[in-house]
Formats: sequence, C-alpha cells, structure tokens
Amino acid sequence: MKLEKVIAVRTSKTIYRDGKYAIKVFDEGYSKADILNEALNIARVEETGLSIPGVEEVTKIDGKWAIVTDYAEGKTIAQLMAEDPDKKDEYLERFVDIQMEIHSKTAPMLNKLKDKMKRKISQTGLDATTRYELDSRLESMPKHNKLCHGDFNPTNVVISKDGESYSILDWAHATQGNASADAARTYLLFWLSGDIDSAEKYLNLFCRKSDTAKQYVQKWLPIVAASQSVKGKPEEKEFLMHWVNVVEYE
Repeated sequence: MKLEKVIAVRTSKTIYRDGKYAIKVFDEGYSKADILNEALNIARVEETGLSIPGVEEVTKIDGKWAIVTDYAEGKTIAQLMAEDPDKKDEYLERFVDIQMEIHSKTAPMLNKLKDKMKRKISQTGLDATTRYELDSRLESMPKHNKLCHGDFNPTNVVISKDGESYSILDWAHATQGNASADAARTYLLFWLSGDIDSAEKYLNLFCRKSDTAKQYVQKWLPIVAASQSVKGKPEEKEFLMHWVNVVEYE
C-alpha cells in the first residue's frame, strides 16, 4: 500500500488513495475497538445492497491501524454545491433522496441508536436533572429499526462523473433506530458548518419527502446535540449546549 496521495485529513485520521483503494490510517492511540467496529459496520451495511465503498482489509501500516476500502470515483455533494451554487437546491434534494434510501434499509446486527444515545448522554458531564430530562425524552421516543448513518452530511456522499450513480462514505457512526434522529443530526451538522439556510431547507425537504412532522424531528434535537457534544470539539460544545438547554422548539 502506497501512502502518497492524501485525499482527506480528519481528527485523528488521514485518508489516502492508492489506485482503486482508499486507505484510512488512524493515529496511534485511536481505540482499536472503534476501528474494528467501523470495519464491521461497513461490512454489515454492504449486506443491505446500498451503494457504498466495500471494506477490503483491516491492517497495520507502520504500527498504525488502517481500514482499506474501495475508492469512490467522483465529487462529493459538498464539492458540487461549492462549484455550482445555482444548483445547490437540486443537490440538496438529491442528498435527501439518498438519505431516505438509507432509511429504507435495515441492518439487524448493528448497534441500536437508542443505546448509543443513552451512553453518550451519561458521558456529557451535564447535571443530573438535565440528564434525567434527556433520558426521559429518549425513552419516550418510538423504537424503530431503520438504518441510520449517524454523520450524514454533503461531504459523505460522492456523485459519479456522469451524475448517474452515488456512493455513501464513512459508516463509523452507523446504528439502527429512528430515522428522525438521523435527520436531526444532519440538521445540526448543517448548523455546525455555518450553513443555516441549507439546514432549514434540508429539514423542510426531509419532512415533506418522508411525510414526517417537523416537530417530531425537533424533539430529537436536544438528545442529538447532547450526544454530539461528547465528540470533544471545544468550539462546538457551547453551541450544542444551547440546543440541549432549549426544551421545546415548536
């Protein structure tokens, strides 16, 4: 494997391209369990028939763990939006259609979204009263078993050169659960990127296409914001705490 062409740099990991493969190399000290879980997630999502880069190998390169997957040819929806702002609404519509395709699948062996959220809430450092309120809200939400991406944003969808096909990247946070929780996370990710206009357009599109009440997605926002705050990005934490502390959005 040649680690020459860097295609992306993320917190604690670097992604390289070597011909028809993408190699995600994790920093030393990155949780081995999380790396193996990510590879397992990819394998389980592959079985649903969704268009994703398949996992080829989990290995060590120069003492660092790495996941080797197929390389997805094309440009991300984020790149396409930046290059052609006039078509942004069109790309956003396709983005939502692809997310709904994800939600149409089930992967019974994946971790459950509610279990992950409950664990994250316990790690937030929030006071007991707020944690109790979040846990109660989480418990009251309907239990579903839809495939949820967990980090669905325009940088994680690659559209082929001819525009006909797509590939969905980064399944590290995949779970099975409620599609509206997945949508709430996408909405927050648009906010965190500073694109509030797209956040609102996205939410309206998702609710219209999935026939979901906006208030229902909004009920997930405090839970999802609390979960997101555990990721440890200080610049995001204050903003996310604002969402956690607002009880109702309706």
